[in-house]
Amino acid sequence: MDENGVATGQCKYRCGTAAETLQWIKAIIEFIQPYNFLITAQVVNFFTDRLWEALDKEWVDCLRNEPVQHLLLIPSGVVQDHWPASLKQFILTLRSLAFPREQVNLQKLFPKLNMTSLSSVLSQGMNKKKRHEIEVLSAIVSSITNEVGAEVIVDVGAGQGYLAQVLSFQYHHHVVAIDACSHHGKVTESRAERIRKHYAAQMRKLGSGNGTISTPRTITCRVLSTDMLKSLADIVPPADDVKGAQLINQDTEGKASLVLAGLHACGDLSVTMLKTFSECKDAKAIISIACCYNLLSEECFNSAGSQTGFPVSNGVRATRISLGKSSRDLACQSAERWSCLDKDAGLQNFDLHAFRAVFQKISFPVKVLFKYYPGIITSRPSVGRQGKALRRKQQRGVPYSLENAEGNKHFLLETSKRTNICNIMQPPESRLYDDYNSALNINANSDGGACDLVNEGLAAPDKCTLFEKFSVSGLSRLGLEPLQEIDFHEIWSESQPYAELIGPYWSLRAAMGPVLETLLLLDRLLFLQEQDGLLDVAMFPIFDPALSPRNLAIIARRT
Repeated sequence: MDENGVATGQCKYRCGTAAETLQWIKAIIEFIQPYNFLITAQVVNFFTDRLWEALDKEWVDCLRNEPVQHLLLIPSGVVQDHWPASLKQFILTLRSLAFPREQVNLQKLFPKLNMTSLSSVLSQGMNKKKRHEIEVLSAIVSSITNEVGAEVIVDVGAGQGYLAQVLSFQYHHHVVAIDACSHHGKVTESRAERIRKHYAAQMRKLGSGNGTISTPRTITCRVLSTDMLKSLADIVPPADDVKGAQLINQDTEGKASLVLAGLHACGDLSVTMLKTFSECKDAKAIISIACCYNLLSEECFNSAGSQTGFPVSNGVRATRISLGKSSRDLACQSAERWSCLDKDAGLQNFDLHAFRAVFQKISFPVKVLFKYYPGIITSRPSVGRQGKALRRKQQRGVPYSLENAEGNKHFLLETSKRTNICNIMQPPESRLYDDYNSALNINANSDGGACDLVNEGLAAPDKCTLFEKFSVSGLSRLGLEPLQEIDFHEIWSESQPYAELIGPYWSLRAAMGPVLETLLLLDRLLFLQEQDGLLDVAMFPIFDPALSPRNLAIIARRT
């Protein structure tokens, strides 16, 4: 969105005023309602519910033969000329409803912005993504703080304190870092002390050893209401020997003016920040970049003043829309990340979805767990999702062993009270990447001299082998031994004709993600726009989406 409230790129909507934002929201709701079956579905139930049958047959027949690279571009709104007109219209309409992600011209939006690269001392421990985010956001927060003349910056959901430390040491602001995790608080304090000693040593070398170095204050607490954040207005910029815990509810004559900043504050925390800003006159500005929409609380048709995370605006509440957890999970999808995957990584993603669906709940003609282990179903076992972490280890070249995983409490079997068993089994994924590479190498070096690919994937026998390894490791994580009568190859062979449809189905469903995220964020934007016209509020993509897909920042100043 530019400075006039116009969403740039392929989007045709505006959100410069409450009326424009509500119009955009209603257009999204109207479009997605007929596709509720796609939004609320879970790919893990692909075979059980025969999910592909709900799609337009013409779309399925077209996409089942498409190269994987084309499928991975669907969430980004990219279509091919030869596709059916209705399919192209569906994808292009989604793209027109989604908020653009191309990074804005920051210098044009913030003329006094003074963004500099982080020193090696300040950036220690940051990966490329985090460094980019901190460099950009710290410069914006500092610029806005100077503009509104605020005394204290409150870093909400500070984590290990990267943002707070840069704002303190590099931009010389008084900063309070709040996080619910006591470990993060200790890490923040120890890291800040190391940085302070470095700067103190540099000052001594330059002959200015008597200068003071401001360090961020850390507070460990769980922010459950706006009252807690509003109490921070009682902060007076502290002396160096004041403990962080003394900053709350301090008995002072005056109140400090605040800027609230949140880099990927999870779930309801971002919403609590917005509500605090609207209620607390001492909060002069807010910069909020949200994430973890799956953790949002939601209740249908709430009354005004509700503490739930969605909906928060009166306009969206009046539409009586309810998303549900599956929809909010889908809003976390990153079109940019998928479009950057190469062919092999895309195929692995689709095949792992297929393996998991076949293993967990296959409706024809064999059900692995239901048929062979009926007792385990009654205990509703649950194994936490480890795929993301294991993928990252694989990308970093960290070796993975099933033995180490089994010895770690984090991987052990739990018994859950959940009644939905769709996530009953989520086996390790990282090891399968090695298996993929090995299988591909074997095929490439076979007598035929080339890979015998099925729909650009692995040859069918190799996929059967991988599915068996997937299932055996999955049973192991459930504390079960594979029975001799289980024919994993037969199970996979019976499902394989439909497994090729998971890629098209997943891609079409993922294309809904950016629009659902847009809806959630426009609801927050509208909430601020409804506040009696006293706030200057806008939403911009401030990060490079290839590095940081969650790049939409809601920025508001009190007028």
